[in-house]
Amino acid sequence: MNSSLRADLADGYRKIDVLRLTDLSSGNISARTDDGMLISPSGATAEQIGPKSFVFVGADGRWDDALTPSSEWQMHLAIYRACDEAAAIVHTHSDSCVALASLRRPLPGFTYVVGFFGGTDVPCIPYSTFGSEALADDAASALRDRTACLMANHGMIVRGTSLTSAIDDAHRLEVLCRQYLLAMQVGDPVLLTDEEWQDFFAQKDILGYGQLD
Repeated sequence: MNSSLRADLADGYRKIDVLRLTDLSSGNISARTDDGMLISPSGATAEQIGPKSFVFVGADGRWDDALTPSSEWQMHLAIYRACDEAAAIVHTHSDSCVALASLRRPLPGFTYVVGFFGGTDVPCIPYSTFGSEALADDAASALRDRTACLMANHGMIVRGTSLTSAIDDAHRLEVLCRQYLLAMQVGDPVLLTDEEWQDFFAQKDILGYGQLD
């Protein structure tokens, strides 16, 4: 089933490891299929992962496989249900995202690049136990009008219109969180004004940018 997609997912899982977005088995990725999703298995590492590692979970939340899907499978499935345009999802515990999420703060609009996630900030959803329905519901709600959110005391999650865009945005969010944390070491970063955001979104629409090019 979906041999090409499985190969792409395995390559993508190894890429987020190379990008230092994951350590050990802390991250998970998935891609939508016609009748559900393929998601990385519980306890996966970049060294172990392969095309056959990915677990098919049906739209009804059921799977029939010798492997067990990531403990965050409910969160991935809830986002696919809530966001028709989501084709792939990346969840990581990358350093800077976790650091900011541990403060339970959103990533504010300190640079216009934040706007490419769909708004003037990247929200931080409340803390809930990993793998819980509450966490899945909060993430899906946040990603209805954003392509990324932070997860309090946990990490981050992004959705993309392709696996490549989801991985790129996961990397971009980590970079932005690192830059924001660096700026806070000097003082309070100056945030874009409402007028500046209006100009940004107008320019984005004129140029037809769906994401940063």
